[in-house]
Amino acid sequence: MATTTLAPATRPRSVGRTSAPRPPALGGVTPHWFTPVMGTGIVAVALLGLPVAVPGREPVALAVWLLAATLLVGAVVATVGHHVRHPSVARSHLDHGVVAHGYGAPPMALMTVGAGALLVGDRVLGAGPAVVVGVVLWTLGTGLGLLSAVVVPWRALTRHGLGVADASGAWLMSVVPPVVSAATGALLVPLAPAGAPRVALLLLCYALLVAVLPAVVVVLALLGLRLRRYGVGPTAAVPALWIVLGPLGQSVTAVHHLGGLAPDVLPAAWAAPLTMLVVAYGVPVALLGLGWLVFVLVTTVRAARTHLPFGLPWWAFTFPVGTIVTAVSGLATTPALVDLGVGGVLRGLAAVLFAGLVGAWVVVLTRTARGVVSGELLAPPAPFPAPRAAPGRAPTAGGRQAGSRAPRTAPRAS
Repeated sequence: MATTTLAPATRPRSVGRTSAPRPPALGGVTPHWFTPVMGTGIVAVALLGLPVAVPGREPVALAVWLLAATLLVGAVVATVGHHVRHPSVARSHLDHGVVAHGYGAPPMALMTVGAGALLVGDRVLGAGPAVVVGVVLWTLGTGLGLLSAVVVPWRALTRHGLGVADASGAWLMSVVPPVVSAATGALLVPLAPAGAPRVALLLLCYALLVAVLPAVVVVLALLGLRLRRYGVGPTAAVPALWIVLGPLGQSVTAVHHLGGLAPDVLPAAWAAPLTMLVVAYGVPVALLGLGWLVFVLVTTVRAARTHLPFGLPWWAFTFPVGTIVTAVSGLATTPALVDLGVGGVLRGLAAVLFAGLVGAWVVVLTRTARGVVSGELLAPPAPFPAPRAAPGRAPTAGGRQAGSRAPRTAPRAS
């Protein structure tokens, strides 16, 4: 009697089981995968600059920096593999209205790890190699950051039909890298040869800071207008609001670091106003950042009571907060503020903010590792919606223009 063999591919599955196809290897890699590097590296940098005594400060900072450096290597390897295995997808990232802004993450990741190398890397690399690593990473990060700050906003304005309803804190990611260059470049100024090279590097850092501040102000104004007209939006958009802290905290950090160097590098007539700028600019902007921190913290708690989906955008809870820590830490040691008797308050505030940063980092790092293992974070980003055909319609009760798409925010888990 003839028998029939059931092929393995046609064997019935158990009732109730589902099978979701696993994403192609490296198919979901986007520039946002450099945000864990940023969020981890800033913990080390902030710890080293904290104006309070911390037992085991340098060994702990070294361990965190080594983790950030390892994550950087992994992100670079994954990105190269993505471009090799999925070249058409990789090329499309720059045309994706959300993913494209993530191109600010790689340069900031490079410079954050480079700063750590200059601050603590000599313990494992040696003094000379640590400086070389810091210089190379800062140079690469600055070059890529300038490209990001020019190319991404230009393409967003000319190709994506963006409006006020689309304004997002995520837009800042592509324009803020030169501010990070200014803050981290301050670590290189004392290492430059005395004289013209040192003056040139200091002025270059100031130029990088000044060059992008107008773009930051424009994005912040558009974001404020969007919040006023349409509200916060979906809960998935909430983490992007934390990115606003980045340029605020990092610019104060840059002004503090560079202002402290100015008297030893520049003529007195130039250095005096730059030193005054530490307080004149740093105090109001830091207060603005702290006010925004309270706003986004309350907004996030409210969103979490309903549903706050996890994804790589959660790393916005780390790096931007870290820049506020470095800003407050710098102001806590500013002589003018110490003379006013507020140094102790600022030191305590920096310590509290750093504790919050560490707590957020541990949570996000743990959930990211879990998401990678489960494959939850490996899916490619959702397609970017087509531009609106008829902007300017009246807002609906749901908080956006009638007939328009929802505001474009951070990509889904990418």
